[in-house]
Amino acid sequence: MKNQLRQLLALSVLAGTAFAAPLSFDFKDPKGVNNVQFKLDAPLESITGTGTGISGQVSFDPAKPGATTGRIELAAKSLTVGNPMMGEHLQGGQWLDTAKHPVIAFELVSLANVRTQGGVTTADATGKLSLKGVSKEIKVPVSFTHLPDKLGARVNDPKVKGDLLVIRANFEVNRSDYGINAGKNTDKVAENIQLSLSIAGSAPKA
Repeated sequence: MKNQLRQLLALSVLAGTAFAAPLSFDFKDPKGVNNVQFKLDAPLESITGTGTGISGQVSFDPAKPGATTGRIELAAKSLTVGNPMMGEHLQGGQWLDTAKHPVIAFELVSLANVRTQGGVTTADATGKLSLKGVSKEIKVPVSFTHLPDKLGARVNDPKVKGDLLVIRANFEVNRSDYGINAGKNTDKVAENIQLSLSIAGSAPKA
């Protein structure tokens, strides 16, 4: 009888794991730490900056990371550079035109070459990047680090329960593909925009 009870308990645990729902991670960071870094390295000038207005939702199942879905958004007006005048130009109509196009977004379509080791999953992400009214499909190498029960440590409150998901990616886009002053001022503003992000999303537990 005891052996039968143990077997039933083991089966129930396995069944619960197999049918566990994906976790929903919120990337609106109350600490304001999440950011995207960008760099344009032209012959005469190198421009670097950051964007902190990040939000979005990602559905991630540690048992089935290849089924990940989600959308990450960046408030275009949160993009800043060191030079105030450059910052005004960046936000202006010839460049990002943030008044008309306030959101930059990446919508995940699929993951390929998914590999998981420990709590880290790497993959090639295909998704739609929407920038200045143009949406194009791009491929991005990405990593997902799942950190169970680490939400309390991030917010410095052990009473807060939940998981973290950290997304990291480094890639390039061409500004001409998105109509950002295409072919202009290339001696000072590089055609290729180098992007780097490391952002954490939270999935609270009751």
